[in-house]
Amino acid sequence: MNVLASHAVDSGTEAPEPFSVSAAVSLQERRYRTIKSGDTFGVFDHGGDILSVPGGTDGLYHRDTRHLSRLELTLGGVQPLLLSSTLAADNVMLTSDLSNASMSDLGVSALEQGVIHVQRSLFLGDAACHGRIAVRNFGFTRHRVRLELRFEADFADLFEVRGMHRERRGDRLPATLTRDGVTLSYRGLDALVRSTRLAFDPAPQAVTGSGAVFDLELEPGGRATVFLEVAFGRPEAAARGPCAAFLAAYVNAKRRLRASTARTAAVSSPHEAFKETMRRSASDLRMLATDKPTGPYPYAGIPWFSTAFGRDALITALLTLAFDPALALGVLRFLAQEQATAFDPASEAEPGKILHEMRGGEMAALREVPFRRYYGSVDSTPLFVMLAGAYLHRTGDVSSLQALWPHLDLALGWMDRRADAEGFVRYQRSTEDGLANQGWKDSYDSISHSDGSLARGAIALCEVQAYVYAARRAGADIARRLGLETQAAALDARAEHLRQAFEARFWCRRLGTYALALDGDGQQCQVRSSNAGHVLMTGIAAPERACQVARGLLHARMFSGWGIRTLAADEARYNPMSYHNGSIWPHDNALIALGMARLGLRAETARLFEGLQASADTMDLRRLPELFCGFPRRPGQGPTSYPVACAPQAWAAATLPALVQASLGLSFDPTARAVRLDRPDLPAFLDGLTLRNLRLCGARVSMTVSRTPGEVSVSVIERDGDIHVVTTN
Repeated sequence: MNVLASHAVDSGTEAPEPFSVSAAVSLQERRYRTIKSGDTFGVFDHGGDILSVPGGTDGLYHRDTRHLSRLELTLGGVQPLLLSSTLAADNVMLTSDLSNASMSDLGVSALEQGVIHVQRSLFLGDAACHGRIAVRNFGFTRHRVRLELRFEADFADLFEVRGMHRERRGDRLPATLTRDGVTLSYRGLDALVRSTRLAFDPAPQAVTGSGAVFDLELEPGGRATVFLEVAFGRPEAAARGPCAAFLAAYVNAKRRLRASTARTAAVSSPHEAFKETMRRSASDLRMLATDKPTGPYPYAGIPWFSTAFGRDALITALLTLAFDPALALGVLRFLAQEQATAFDPASEAEPGKILHEMRGGEMAALREVPFRRYYGSVDSTPLFVMLAGAYLHRTGDVSSLQALWPHLDLALGWMDRRADAEGFVRYQRSTEDGLANQGWKDSYDSISHSDGSLARGAIALCEVQAYVYAARRAGADIARRLGLETQAAALDARAEHLRQAFEARFWCRRLGTYALALDGDGQQCQVRSSNAGHVLMTGIAAPERACQVARGLLHARMFSGWGIRTLAADEARYNPMSYHNGSIWPHDNALIALGMARLGLRAETARLFEGLQASADTMDLRRLPELFCGFPRRPGQGPTSYPVACAPQAWAAATLPALVQASLGLSFDPTARAVRLDRPDLPAFLDGLTLRNLRLCGARVSMTVSRTPGEVSVSVIERDGDIHVVTTN
């Protein structure tokens, strides 16, 4: 039954979504440095500046509002020269080394280039940005140097920064000045006053609503240090002052980092590039994980999606479950707390449905965008139950699932109510303000027919049916563990009915793969897409067809050499520079790799592993981005960047850990207290790796996996508690 049939809005439109990212400045061109803590993130240039560039993304953001849109440092009125820029391997501190250009000091004597060194350090913590500017004179004479910080706060909503135009805005309030700082404020149309407090230590010689001046006396070899604290929502500076706040917040940041590092397993290798990629992935996941009362929750990505998304967090947790089950439990508990309990067409909420997106900015509060709490995704709900089942298999934690069961039962009930007469779960938006497409490929033009025409009506996506099948199987497993045998049997029966219907209606003999979708008239969208690859990991596909799909995904029309494209190169809508019609998404490839591994296709899994690691080798900071363009791999060249891709992005950061799991056939058996490796293999570029701190039932184990001629060997190097490693060749 389609519960939105009476007020559904047609999805088939050629008009672009008003919420798509259309920022005027390429993130790749600027090559930003990004840092995050909690609900705060910063986008800086390599020198640590925030530049006021028309259409730019630079800024300090807190809860979807840009609280600082300019922060520029000058020496003697001149921008210093950049020497180096380093984002620490743990993502905590951005450090920039700068030097003076040729200029005059305050005594009007000449100051040649490269005499003054500035080390600028920035990090986020305790709902503030903390900065330290250390200045040293390497000259032979005394110099008086003017250091100036120019700043501005436009209090733009993140959706404005993304390109949306607002007819009206709130009011800037007069700046409030003190001896050691300034408070900038804005009263929004939602009547909320948002404030940015800048405090300095020592107090500047002069401070205004747009700048602070420090006249530094530097003897030969002499040093001076200026501390800065930019706090959000606090009208007064902290009593401890910026210097003490810098030190205290840094200690707190490192303490939180140690705690999150201790709970997760780590992967390392003698292969230096792979080791660096894994280290960056782990650091990105820790940075994006936000502490909630319900546990850690990965925000989706910086800069556009630094907030709670349902689908992104669920997939991130699935991809990293082998190494960090606590993240999965935090995701399940938070989404259970935010589960819809009533119908609300404006937010696309229905009882049992799982959250798509949450926003805390002014435009969301005013419903200028529908995302304050928005439920317009068709796949978050089955993914929620899928993750719960996978978490149970990984940990054996029945008590947590007992507490979550009422929410899982509601989610399963939503799937039943949403199913059509054939048993397929479809979507169709209930408001013109909602997303036209509500699967993971949610851009307006992502679901089409072979002639390029957009699919219309209530759409059934192939991967969503696979998720629903897996969710019902997972629900049945959980129900049995809870003693609910009748409900478990009913769920298994519904899953089997869906499997048979799926095979009958989605298999496309002409293409040799599953159709992308069924449109509102029940017609197949006969398009080769990566969506069919998601089917492989769920068990809904007949094994012989699943293997045919897997091998077809590695044909040149789909596989670029770097990864599998979202759409085949011979399809009408193919564009390697599009968001969802020919680009390459790392997480998409990771889910497909897990499906290939499930089928025992180790060589195919290794090809994906090699392509994505080779992609990371060329990326800034060896960081896989949200997506990149789908052009073919060319000798001596890296992949082509997508201009507004988020980096870091949670599910992209989860890609390499998932590829390790897929290659090793890594799984867990809580009943036998065993870590299992089923036919482990390594891609050709990787001779060995080490897995440390794999936890199961209160015990932990570390092991090495090495390639020797003709086989892969596994050796336990550390064991704590009752835990076993079982390898199947």
